[in-house]
Amino acid sequence: MLSRGVVVSCSGQSQRLFSAVSGFSAARFLPPPSSSPSSRFASVAWRSSFCSSGDPKPRPRMETLKAARASAPPLRDADDLIDSVETFIFDCDGVIWKGDSLIDGVPETLDMLRSKGKRLVFVTNNSTKSRKQYGKKFETLGLNVNEEEIFASSFAAAAYLKSIDFPKDKKVYVIGEDGILKELELAGFQYLGGPEDGGKKIELKPGFYMEHDEDVGAVVVGFDRYFNYYKIQYGTLCIRENPGCLFIATNRDAVTHLTDAQEWAGGGSMVGAIRGSTQREPVVVGKPSTFMMDYLSNKFGIQKSQICMVGDRLDTDILFGQNGGCKTLLVLSGVTSLPMLQSPDNKIQPDFYTNKISDFLSLKAATI
Repeated sequence: MLSRGVVVSCSGQSQRLFSAVSGFSAARFLPPPSSSPSSRFASVAWRSSFCSSGDPKPRPRMETLKAARASAPPLRDADDLIDSVETFIFDCDGVIWKGDSLIDGVPETLDMLRSKGKRLVFVTNNSTKSRKQYGKKFETLGLNVNEEEIFASSFAAAAYLKSIDFPKDKKVYVIGEDGILKELELAGFQYLGGPEDGGKKIELKPGFYMEHDEDVGAVVVGFDRYFNYYKIQYGTLCIRENPGCLFIATNRDAVTHLTDAQEWAGGGSMVGAIRGSTQREPVVVGKPSTFMMDYLSNKFGIQKSQICMVGDRLDTDILFGQNGGCKTLLVLSGVTSLPMLQSPDNKIQPDFYTNKISDFLSLKAATI
């Protein structure tokens, strides 16, 4: 029997792994059968390079967008929404916290949802931390969250590599931070790059030739505060010159919340640099790709029609929910303002919007 629960999102295996852990079928991510492991791997790379939607499953981009319609209504009856679903997916950055500051009313709201038997799962596009590291952040903020309830795009990158049977004798070059390295290590993959390449420089002099590891079979790009020209060139060489090398992005977010004082350039700026230099489209494993939604749905046995996605960003959180066939609730505590939501130029409309998730409490009180 499906247990009732809430999925919370923070800011989207091998057939054997998914079926063993969650009954997930990775068939749509796998290449055509081949007697040669190397050609099979190259087939996956070829398919991923033409995935312009950024979803592991190629699809026309307009299919992911809802037709333009009237602006979403405000949430007026929290009980109706809460009772209509078994699971909530909450984004973190701009929903649970901003930078290192907890948003008012979050602990009480999560406690109320747990008391109603909802499962809480936190999903974030931020790849700078591993699941274990995010667990410590929740603890620091006074939130009681189990590591198994946390899913970051750093974890999704490792899970995707498992889903395509990425060869264990190949290496992963990482443009990103410690979270990606830790998740790759836990998954048993060899890696190089990451923070240790942050101080490396290129001396551009006549005849200079930059070497790169020909055993790199994938380049994973996430948010990187130590991004530099060395990393751009190294990642570019791997993708361009290593046969079948994959280009994987944890997310393409334009901005992120490094502090609660202002918005900062997001992981999409790093992904964009590699996309520009290679002229390749990445496979995006974070939101709004369906990869993490499929993984979560199968791991927890959640029916997607019984999920409500709650987030602050239209083009990742809300589109993530819509791509998965879920109910969607936009909160205005993060990057999206009411004028942005109601702009005639905005084509992504949630089912409802509200100021912050603690409105669940005030809207309940107003109906008593």
